[in-house]
Amino acid sequence: MFIGKYENTLDTKNRLIVPSKFREELGIRCVITKGLDNCIYIYPVHEWEDFLLKLSELPISDINARKFVRHFNASANEAEIDSQGRLTIPADLKDYMGAQKEITTIGDRNKLEIWDRKTLNSVSSEALPSPSELAESMKQYGI
Repeated sequence: MFIGKYENTLDTKNRLIVPSKFREELGIRCVITKGLDNCIYIYPVHEWEDFLLKLSELPISDINARKFVRHFNASANEAEIDSQGRLTIPADLKDYMGAQKEITTIGDRNKLEIWDRKTLNSVSSEALPSPSELAESMKQYGI
């Protein structure tokens, strides 16, 4: 399980050092794709395969389902972590998240989220829920 938050940077070749805490679980091969909210997702291969199975169950006749599937599949790239723990972010995905140099890596259960740090800070500070709103959300989602 991926949890935690790490601040790091992209080098001049668009490589990020995957936090050592995540490397073993991620494996050498992984899949990197567009995420939601202008971040990118990095999946271990087995988790990506599970996600693809869920996507394959969506109705092809539903235009929104097709757009959703296309969002993830069209931008998906297989990637490898090198011997120094670095992963290259494809240029189109770097542009999608608006990253310059400073990024934040967040563990999100079965995947990693990679954010441009300024974007994450702006999204995180938008409308922080009050404790009572959080409690109501937990109730709504059965947590």
